[in-house]
Amino acid sequence: MTVYLNALFLLLLQLISPSTVAQEAARMAIAEEVRNSIENEMINRWYPNAYDHENGGYVSSFEYDFSPSENQNKMIVSQARHLWTLSKLMERYPDTSHYAAGAKLGLDFLINKFWDQEHGGFFTLLDRKGNVLENNQGAKTAYGNAFGIYGLAAYHHASGDPSALEWAKKAFYWLEKNSYDPEFGGYFQSLERDGTPSKRNEQTPSTATTGYKDQNSSIHLLEAFTELYQVWKDPLLKRRTEELLVIIRDTIVQNEGYLQLFLLADWTPVSFRDQGRSAIEKHHNIDHVSYGHDVETAYLMMEASHVLGLTNDYKTWEIGKKMVDHALMHGWDGQSGGFYDGGYYFPEEDAPEIVKDTKNWWAQAEGLNTLLIMADLYPDDPMEYFAKFKQQWNYIQQNLIDHAYGGWYSGGLDKQPELKNGQKGHIWKTAYHNFRSLHNCDLKLRDPSHLALTIKSKE
Repeated sequence: MTVYLNALFLLLLQLISPSTVAQEAARMAIAEEVRNSIENEMINRWYPNAYDHENGGYVSSFEYDFSPSENQNKMIVSQARHLWTLSKLMERYPDTSHYAAGAKLGLDFLINKFWDQEHGGFFTLLDRKGNVLENNQGAKTAYGNAFGIYGLAAYHHASGDPSALEWAKKAFYWLEKNSYDPEFGGYFQSLERDGTPSKRNEQTPSTATTGYKDQNSSIHLLEAFTELYQVWKDPLLKRRTEELLVIIRDTIVQNEGYLQLFLLADWTPVSFRDQGRSAIEKHHNIDHVSYGHDVETAYLMMEASHVLGLTNDYKTWEIGKKMVDHALMHGWDGQSGGFYDGGYYFPEEDAPEIVKDTKNWWAQAEGLNTLLIMADLYPDDPMEYFAKFKQQWNYIQQNLIDHAYGGWYSGGLDKQPELKNGQKGHIWKTAYHNFRSLHNCDLKLRDPSHLALTIKSKE
């Protein structure tokens, strides 16, 4: 019966148009490759290998062959990302019981070890057993707490465990009390142990990000609040999510279509553009065009708008498209595929110069997901998103996926061949970016209505 239905489906496609048939066949072929990669080159290497049954939570670091590394400190970001990923795997593969058991390990470690029982909030970095590191002094960030919320909300959605939702609410209210800026809106990133926002002073190095607001914590707070709003329709949460969406879209995104990385409390950009090339190079981590963040944010904004139920939100879609097009025009390797890591608008130049031509793994994953969304939203656009999506998938297959040992390299081998022997996992690298991307692409290739992100005519 299945063979008959597939044959009938292909016959119907042939009656539509040759180009439609060809694209549908391409979509199905890539979907099969993506699904195979998820199951046989990614999650089977991470799980159950990453479960730390002795200490709780997850083993953070793995060598090129997925043997455990020596240093196994635990960071709230990566631990919460594991919890989020496993929660999604619980839903995708309900018959695989160890995903639920593995997720419970992460839930318990977040609550029992990462949460500060004295001051509240999630610590940033612990040792393998869950002790605060002496040189870390229990520092906290909005970014880290955002991922705590993200993982807890996803786990509640997958398991129905009410305690996970209560802890996510607790973290949200902690951010509201300590990190939220009632004067200018948004959230302060760097926080002292008691939640007080860290301030800059005369002794603060110019290269330090202390005291700034930033795009990275803002977009991931948006991401976390969007996940939480799906399981908790709280009016304050909705207001804060809408506020973040507007701040990111209308203030952090610059006129050209890229995100300003760091900003003052009143959202004035932190830029070294007028201080000369040496100052610009010195402060690269604070001030450059990050094409990976731009394409990721386009997706996160559209997802937030959809989950919030905003109608006729044309501006979000228009700005999202502008960001993707800017990244493709200025940060895309048209020859091989892949998004470069950094560009810069030097004074009196109309286009950004590529200042970092490496291609890190997470930017390529996020780019793949966003390109497919763009292809389905704008199928006839001259940017030819689907062709670029196919090129990006080929790039990832050839330069990022380790077909021998599994997992993804930290960066494209076309630019950094030495990464073939680099770590597959560490406190900043889990399966979160690439699993989310491939999971979304697998579902969307088979059903373009997945995510329900659609454009309605303005007429």
